[in-house]
Amino acid sequence: MQTLRTTSENPDFQKLVKQLDAYLAIMDGDEHAFYNQYNKIDMLKNCIVIFDNEEAVACGAVKALDSESMEVKRMFTLPEKRGKGLASLILKELEIWAKELGYRKTVLETGKRQTEAVALYNKCGYKVIPNYGQYAGIENSICFEKELK
Repeated sequence: MQTLRTTSENPDFQKLVKQLDAYLAIMDGDEHAFYNQYNKIDMLKNCIVIFDNEEAVACGAVKALDSESMEVKRMFTLPEKRGKGLASLILKELEIWAKELGYRKTVLETGKRQTEAVALYNKCGYKVIPNYGQYAGIENSICFEKELK
C-alpha cells in the first residue's frame, strides 16, 4: 500500500470521488441533491489517496472549517477493498495533516444510513456533536468531532 498526499486536481482522487457520488446517490435517495451541493471538490487542497499495486483504492480529504477545525470530506474505499483498515488509515493520515497545519480538531458529517461510516468514526475516537452549519436540523445527518493530540 502507498499513501499519497495530493489535491483535488489528482485524477485518481477524482475517479474515486465519482464512484463515491454514485454510491451516495443510491444511499441518500431523495436527499442526495441537498448533500451533493456541499461535496464539491474543486477547492480541496488536502487530499489523500491510497494505492494498492498502483491502483487507487481509497481516498479522503480535509478542508478548513474555521480557525481551529478541519472538516473531513470525501471518505471512500472501493467496495472490494473494504474491511482492510484503509479508511482508518486515511482518517489517521488526515488527522496528522490537520495537526501539522495547526488545527486542533477534525469534524465531519455523515448520513445515519451510512452505518459502516458511523461505526468507523466511533471506532476511531470521534464523538457525536450537535449538527453544525448546513446540517443543523437535518434528520438523516450525524456529526462528529475529534480533538487532535
